Amino acid sequence: MIPQTQSERTRALCAMAPVIPVLVIDDASRAEALAQALIVGGLPVLEVTLRTEAALDAIRQMSRVTGGHVGAGTVLTRDQVYRAKDAGASFAVAPGATETLIRACEDASLPLLPGAVTASEVMLAHEYGFDMLKFFPAGTSGGAPALKALAGPLPHIGFCPTGGITAANATDYLALKNVVCVGSSWVAPADSIAAGDWSGIEARARSAAHLRG
Repeated sequence: MIPQTQSERTRALCAMAPVIPVLVIDDASRAEALAQALIVGGLPVLEVTLRTEAALDAIRQMSRVTGGHVGAGTVLTRDQVYRAKDAGASFAVAPGATETLIRACEDASLPLLPGAVTASEVMLAHEYGFDMLKFFPAGTSGGAPALKALAGPLPHIGFCPTGGITAANATDYLALKNVVCVGSSWVAPADSIAAGDWSGIEARARSAAHLRG
């Protein structure tokens, strides 16, 4: 799957809802209920970060939930690409972009949302064929004003900013034409997942799903 096709897929996924919940899951037995709460709340695209031993099993469980699209986040290596694909991930998210990672996603036919912050990083990703990117870490890289500035010379690039995005500032990002969606953990924080607070997570998802129109 060439990068252009990957970006078409990730852009379509990002356009499904204004927020992609970024999930850190320590107990895979909670994954299915978590996915159901988020999807019912109106957020069908989910990112499970590969930062815990339970992550791949969680992706496996969540990918079976009807109506959901589960991706693997913090993908850094070729091995992680293939393990995520085998677990049922429908896309991958990376904090940056390397040729090894890009080629692995091409080989595995796993759509990649690569990270870029500077104009040079964005231009390099676009040379590979990507026009839908992650902007990370957004909060410490100029935030919404930086993304607005990038839209001038690079209007054809879409972004999903993550890192420092909260319920309070998400609309600042979503108001920008080059921001397709945002990614954040506020909808389903680790303590709520640990407590099994599915009703609270569903309620926050419903609120997040209406942040843009």
